[in-house]
Amino acid sequence: MLKKSFLFLLPVATIFAQDAQTPAGGISQTLLMIGIALVFFYFILWRPEQKRRKAADEMRNALKVGDQVTAMGILGSVDKIKEHTIILKMIEGAKIEMLKGAITSVESGSQEKA
Repeated sequence: MLKKSFLFLLPVATIFAQDAQTPAGGISQTLLMIGIALVFFYFILWRPEQKRRKAADEMRNALKVGDQVTAMGILGSVDKIKEHTIILKMIEGAKIEMLKGAITSVESGSQEKA
C-alpha cells in the first residue's frame, strides 16, 4: 500500500526536476548582464564622481592666504591655512576655523583688489 501511494507523485517529481534545470545559456547570460551593469555603473557613476572629487581636492590644495571662499554658505577670506583646516576672516574681523572639505568655491584674492 505504501508503494502505491508514492507512485502518483512520480510524474509530479519529474516535472519539478525538469523545471529546476537551468537552460544552457542561463549562467553565461547572467554573467554578461552583471558585466554590462558594472561597466555602466563605472562610466556613468564612479568615473565622473572621481573626476569631480579630484578637481575639488586640487581647488582646496591650491588655496592661498587672501583668497575669497564659500564654505557651507559662509563667505570669508583665508587668513591662515593649516593641514586639514583653514581660518576664515569674516566681516569686522571675526574669524572662524573650518575644515578644508567644507569649501565649495574659491575666488582668487587678487581679483577682489582689482
